[in-house]
Amino acid sequence: MRTETVPGTREQLLAAAERLLGESPYDAVSVRAINTAAGMNPAAVHYHFGSKDNLVAALLEDRLAPRWRAQLEDLSARRNAGWTPAVAELVDLVLAPFTELAADPLGRLHLRLLARFVLGRRQVRWTAHWFRLRPWTELLRAARPGLSVPEARRRWMLAFELILQTVGAPLAEDACAGPATVAALRAFVTAGLEAKA
Repeated sequence: MRTETVPGTREQLLAAAERLLGESPYDAVSVRAINTAAGMNPAAVHYHFGSKDNLVAALLEDRLAPRWRAQLEDLSARRNAGWTPAVAELVDLVLAPFTELAADPLGRLHLRLLARFVLGRRQVRWTAHWFRLRPWTELLRAARPGLSVPEARRRWMLAFELILQTVGAPLAEDACAGPATVAALRAFVTAGLEAKA
């Protein structure tokens, strides 16, 4: 039985991109540089991901989804059992992991990349369920049944933008939000999501 010790092409590209993006600004890292750093042919990123943005989206899903999997699976199970979330609980589900990431250098890189996509409203190919707005919209509408789907989506978009601007934007790179800032952010986002339509 043969055991593969060399990471697959996909993982090599993700690791190379993560390393290069940790060393240089996003726009300074080219697809060619990623392919070269991974030891791949010049078309590898386009073949496996379609674009640099989609590669970075896959990187974020690959690195962040496992950190949140247990918590989100528990949320799904509770929801399927009939639990209706409170808005503050939903905010905590988002804010707590983001503030944990902000305290770690590699986590800050991931947050900065996520902030780039969310704040820039970039269209990328998210494949993971929880990286899309739909499940969050459904949860908010369960907590606030009077909200329409478009209104719940708008509120979450604004909430994610504010959270990422506070804990993940490039200007926040070296300064983690302190407890008072996180508490104020939690209260503000909760109030915005709960507000009457």
